[in-house]
Amino acid sequence: MNWTAFRRGRPYTAEGFPAPVSSQGSRTMYWDQEQVLAHRDGLPQPALPGGEDDDDLLDRREAAELLGVQPKSVDTYKTDPRLASRTAVVCGVEHWPRAAVRAYGASRGTVSAPVGRPKGAGDMVPRDLLPGRIAELLDADPAVTAAHAVDVLGVAHSTAKQHLLNERAARIARQMHLTGFDADRAADLLGYQPAVRRGALKAAQELYYNL
Repeated sequence: MNWTAFRRGRPYTAEGFPAPVSSQGSRTMYWDQEQVLAHRDGLPQPALPGGEDDDDLLDRREAAELLGVQPKSVDTYKTDPRLASRTAVVCGVEHWPRAAVRAYGASRGTVSAPVGRPKGAGDMVPRDLLPGRIAELLDADPAVTAAHAVDVLGVAHSTAKQHLLNERAARIARQMHLTGFDADRAADLLGYQPAVRRGALKAAQELYYNL
């Protein structure tokens, strides 16, 4: 059938049609070609490959599950060269090889507070990893302060403050697009208290109109 008939008829909702192989909740759905052809021809459906392979392509939800984070954190991590260089776009959706995601998770390590940061010392977390670290802190506590980020990450206060503002603004702008709310309501939805969101609201509005 042509694409228009497929979209209108939605044959994939019929009883016996193969289950999608895309991640649960994904807007773009995928099916195994051999299973669909067998269904069309009235043949037994072949089994999907079992186990995991390093070359398996994972979308943001699957990558998040493997890393033990929220999918929105992957939106930040994917800009890291270790993932960006391995991005595969399938039908408009970004995917990453399982091996690349595992390697990124291993190199990312865990966030822990530095002990006795020397006076005048440089940032203890490389700047290219900061967005991901900041995203983790916000995932754990929407009210996280720049002072706490300094204690945990060992970065300068101005650096922590700017990265928190940028990440909050990006998340507020995404919520505005998803919900149609204004910046204040989107910030409320994300759990950002007035004391930590003032600067992010203006930045979020600028991002919203530029997206």
